[in-house]
Amino acid sequence: MNLSPEQLAQVKQSIKELALEYGFQDARVSDTDTSDYFQRFKSWVDDQFHGDMSFLERNQELRQFPEKLHPGTCRIISFRYDYLPEDAGFTKPLKNDALANVSRYALGRDYHKLMRKKLDKLCQNITDKLPPIDGLDYRVFVDSAPVLETSFAEKSGLGWKGKHTLIINKSAGSWFFLGEIFINLPLPTDAPVEDLCGSCNACIKLCPTNAIIAPKTVDATKCISYLTIENKGAIPEALRSRMGNRIYGCDDCQLACPWNRFASTSQENDFQPRNQLDNIPLLTLWQWDESTFLEKFSGSPIRRIGYQNWLRNLAVALGNGEYSQKAIQALENKKSEANTMVLEHIDWAIHQLTTHKNAESRPDKKTVKLINCVETMLTRDA
Repeated sequence: MNLSPEQLAQVKQSIKELALEYGFQDARVSDTDTSDYFQRFKSWVDDQFHGDMSFLERNQELRQFPEKLHPGTCRIISFRYDYLPEDAGFTKPLKNDALANVSRYALGRDYHKLMRKKLDKLCQNITDKLPPIDGLDYRVFVDSAPVLETSFAEKSGLGWKGKHTLIINKSAGSWFFLGEIFINLPLPTDAPVEDLCGSCNACIKLCPTNAIIAPKTVDATKCISYLTIENKGAIPEALRSRMGNRIYGCDDCQLACPWNRFASTSQENDFQPRNQLDNIPLLTLWQWDESTFLEKFSGSPIRRIGYQNWLRNLAVALGNGEYSQKAIQALENKKSEANTMVLEHIDWAIHQLTTHKNAESRPDKKTVKLINCVETMLTRDA
């Protein structure tokens, strides 16, 4: 493989043009050097901030050296795919604790297969459109292997890593997925962009469980996204009341970020809300049996957590809601379907509701501040 700098630049330009054709909003190139990025990741794992995600402890050498994950790799092409639905309904579930609060990325279909399919087609299109390149080799990744994806996104200039550890783009906020192509072409690389978080600490201050323990450091064992998705066991009792009605993931750190006032909505139909998840009562979801759960969430990332963990999450949310005899009875009725771990959460929820039976239901102080923050941004940009 012996391409001139001009030819390599043309290949890179063709890839960027094809990325736009396939619905991606941006594509940028970095080298494979992980150096400081890997050391920070390794220290984070060594400090046990990854919780029970043991897969993050494995294959460290492959994370550090991408060319060992896919031999011959000398460049990483990082792609951005916006996912924010058109009617995001940011504050609706924050104001009404009877509604389910689901992370925006999970309202529609699972992004993994969709993006991988697009990237595979993009690669095939490259080989079809360009003159034959002897020895060309590549491999597609979408959150599917030991890849330091945010590191490569930051190195390539897709954005900078915010204090909440997500990548922020100056003109698009942070509501986007990442995908990568490992390739053996020495394409021209792009430059990183400036970190524009400045002195802002909104994401840190408004995290419901104080999981962002320092700028760019998240203790996953406190993070609601981890607790409701990756965590396979009981949710620590001390954190349950702080979770509110967040039953799958949490978007609060993104909602708090001022850069997200520039976020654009996704035109991808598969990312639009399904099953009315953007505006559905917790009790409605609680009534689903396991077969309904599996049917409704076919093709959804939520299906991965399984029915029992779904009930666990819902039980905590119901316990954080307003007392009603209907809620108490619904919790009692589900005990026959619950395993031992979920029974603990049901009993906790019933105790919460009966103990605070006469308390006025209202958002906590952090949620009120978050609602005000979001509404201020929406008003400013209206």
